[in-house]
Amino acid sequence: MLETLSLMGQGFLNALNPLTLVLMVLATALGITIGCLPGLSAAMGVALLLPVTFGMNPAQGLIVLGGIYCGAIFGGSISAILIHTPGTPASAATAIEGYALTKKGQAAKALSVACFASFCGGLLSCISLYFFSPLLAELALLFKSPEYFWLSIFGLTIIAGVSSKSLLKGFISGILGLLISTVGMDPMEGVERFMFGNASLYNGINVTCALIGLFSMSQVLILAEAKFKARGKATKFTGSVIINRKDIRLIFPTICRSWLIGNILGILPGAGATIACFMGYNEARRFSKHKEDFGNGAIEGVAGSEAANNAVTGGSLIPTLTLGIPGESGTAVLMGGLIIHGLQPGPELFTKYAELTYTFFAGFVLVQFAMLAVGLLGCRVFAQVSRLSDSILIPAIFLLCVVGSFAINNNFDEVLIMFLFGIIGYLVRKFDLNAAAIVLGLILGPIGENGLRRSLYLSDGDPSILFSTPLCWMLIGLCVLGTLSPLLMAKLTKSVEKETKEDLKESKAS
Repeated sequence: MLETLSLMGQGFLNALNPLTLVLMVLATALGITIGCLPGLSAAMGVALLLPVTFGMNPAQGLIVLGGIYCGAIFGGSISAILIHTPGTPASAATAIEGYALTKKGQAAKALSVACFASFCGGLLSCISLYFFSPLLAELALLFKSPEYFWLSIFGLTIIAGVSSKSLLKGFISGILGLLISTVGMDPMEGVERFMFGNASLYNGINVTCALIGLFSMSQVLILAEAKFKARGKATKFTGSVIINRKDIRLIFPTICRSWLIGNILGILPGAGATIACFMGYNEARRFSKHKEDFGNGAIEGVAGSEAANNAVTGGSLIPTLTLGIPGESGTAVLMGGLIIHGLQPGPELFTKYAELTYTFFAGFVLVQFAMLAVGLLGCRVFAQVSRLSDSILIPAIFLLCVVGSFAINNNFDEVLIMFLFGIIGYLVRKFDLNAAAIVLGLILGPIGENGLRRSLYLSDGDPSILFSTPLCWMLIGLCVLGTLSPLLMAKLTKSVEKETKEDLKESKAS
């Protein structure tokens, strides 16, 4: 216990480094900018800026990526409130009450509530990050080769299933990622696999190039395909963006409720912030004493949605850091950043690299304060950013993709790999496959392959070793649940959205 407290204290001392604080604020502001641009996402923002962190030490790099991630989740609420167009899917429910408040001339209040609720949801989620991560890491210490094989299978089933509308398409995406992960030298025998004489593929596909292509370059192709368009006109607003005590007292119970909802959904791999925002909004309406305000501009609805989707951020990092199973696409990309900095998710992050991990945790706490300050002070500026035309966005993102992928190793081959994955990402979107599942296959493939082949090597080819421990059977059970989870999540999402629409109709009719 004393050792943990010492690590927590040292983590805050490291995170309070002046340079780290400056980078954190800049990253958070950049994340908010990306989030408030309709069509862009938190995952894309993290992937696009991943190469920028190469010159930083691992702790600084991860804090910067965390700032972009959290900032983008909150940033989606700005365009949702001002132009009724969610910047990210996680702010879809915020648009319902936020835009209604804007039409009543209360845009400043809506933005201040969204920012404060996002801050509280993210900050409270750090409690579970500190408390549950070490416990789950201790469990991971018991894992051996068979367990790592089943863990990788579980990671693929849960993310491929939950985050795709079709279970079949989700698994196709995961298998595609697994196939791509076989490129490079065989880890056991040193045989070349699918390298086609290209020495730059010796260590396999560069994960950063794949991430930039799948999430960023594919977005360029999607935007270029559509007609260049200007964004909706952002409403001008006056008044203070500082939330008052009366509003805080009104929304505080909603924030606490949404924190629990978002945190639980964040810990469950694959559930994500989109489901959390609707559930947070729905429960805010259910428990509200002013149900008649919903649909007409209820600040409790804004707070419920934003606290829930930001509470997902801390929760989703728990399985990402301890087991290597990202909670959603944003943390899937962030896990890629972790690996690129030479860190493997698992128990070592809480033993060998404990100081670095707790520095990241402390930085994640400070990111929430940076988000609150930047969000409140800069919301008028971000409101104008949300109006940027695609004709500006397309060349800007394209340039960042090319420069970022080339800067990794100063190798033009990796730019070509990025373009290839951009085309793959474009086709993935067109066929409604899942880019996050491809990333997971790319990352978890080597872990699963090593676990399987080492297990069979130790048992002289006897497959019964894969069923030899209680942990193996527990993970097999989780794989089955992961396969069935799409059906459960689909029903949950439909019921929440249906109930929300029906209640809104009733409130408007009354």
